[in-house]
Amino acid sequence: MSDQHQNGYNPWQAALQVYDEAARVMDLSYDLWQRMRLPEREFIVHFPVRMRDGKIQVFTGYRVQHSTARGPAKGGLRFAPTVTQEEVRALAAWMAWKCAVVNLPFGGAKGGVICNPKELEIGELERLTRRFATELIPIIGPERDIPAPDVYTNPQIMAWIMDTFSMIKGYAVPGVVTGKPLPIGGSRGRGEATGRGCVYVIQEAAKHLNLKLQGTAAVVQGFGNAGTIAAKYLQEDCGMKITGIADSMICLHQARGIDIAAAIAQKEKTGTLAGFTGAEEIGKEDFFALPCEVLVPAAYENQITEQNAARVKARIVAEAANGPTTPAADKILQEKGVFMLPDILANAGGVTVSYFEWVQDNYSYFWREEEVNKYLREIMVNSFNEVVSTAKKHNTSMRLGAYIVGIGRVAESVRMRGIFP
Repeated sequence: MSDQHQNGYNPWQAALQVYDEAARVMDLSYDLWQRMRLPEREFIVHFPVRMRDGKIQVFTGYRVQHSTARGPAKGGLRFAPTVTQEEVRALAAWMAWKCAVVNLPFGGAKGGVICNPKELEIGELERLTRRFATELIPIIGPERDIPAPDVYTNPQIMAWIMDTFSMIKGYAVPGVVTGKPLPIGGSRGRGEATGRGCVYVIQEAAKHLNLKLQGTAAVVQGFGNAGTIAAKYLQEDCGMKITGIADSMICLHQARGIDIAAAIAQKEKTGTLAGFTGAEEIGKEDFFALPCEVLVPAAYENQITEQNAARVKARIVAEAANGPTTPAADKILQEKGVFMLPDILANAGGVTVSYFEWVQDNYSYFWREEEVNKYLREIMVNSFNEVVSTAKKHNTSMRLGAYIVGIGRVAESVRMRGIFP
């Protein structure tokens, strides 16, 4: 299901298409439009790693910093065979707008390494991570650029990066990354933040639409961190039936509702939903057509496309993934009256609690989980309301409303800072 690069889809061009449309709607000045359109810097590295057989393999990695106008760059690192420079560019731009939508003092960045972590032994994965971190030393740091987990990366990988950076500096620097384990400066609530934040905005959208969630159906595509947590809390906190779940290998459906705790246990034990007996397998082409009130794409880019958007039956689409809906599909969903919670709003819970973690690291004072979740809900609810009012003011979609909020805040920072020298 990770077909984000098929059919000629280019995530960077998709990001620019929406950016340009938002810039026109908000009447952004030409100078600011052009300055903010391209990334500030792009870093490409080719680095050696000693493999289990003693041979050297050279890997390629990227780090793109789209904007640092509002503060240090912030964004995840993904390890996947499908990583491309254009994908990382798009993700960095989305991070810049996302941080601004939730009004964090961060810019946007993203990074990745072309590899298949499922084929790497733990020692190989550690050596790859540490060498990549060493290559990034000139451009990362708590005041410069703060990586975090993304696709196929996790708290352990963040721990290795933090340790590598600290060893080179000669002292512990916990704020160099977020999404770390608790004992070395991680934040309570960080692991669940993306999925939890997504559920918070779904709840707000339901109130806005006078839509009942209790007892209604939800479908979640992607069963990694964001997808599992979103499914869990849609079931537990909203009383929804999760009638469809999917990972990269299989799509599952059960009209009566799937036991999400059992599905999560299966995924943790085997690494896949394949073999799960609590639902029946269906084709991907039928998965997005499942009747539901809420659809949560939580996997990769380019999942809801011009080919399948007309079949989507959800009332709300909440993008827990980055860029899962193509611009063409977006227009179709809008015409169908689907209420879109765009990625730069819906999945901003992760970077919000990353910000909390960074603050806690800098002050060496750590919060209780109830405090983290309280502040997260506050920011997500306020951001939802700002996007709704902006979309209404400009008579445009929720996606363009979110872009206008994010771009507007970055533009104001760029304008006020001016040009040096």
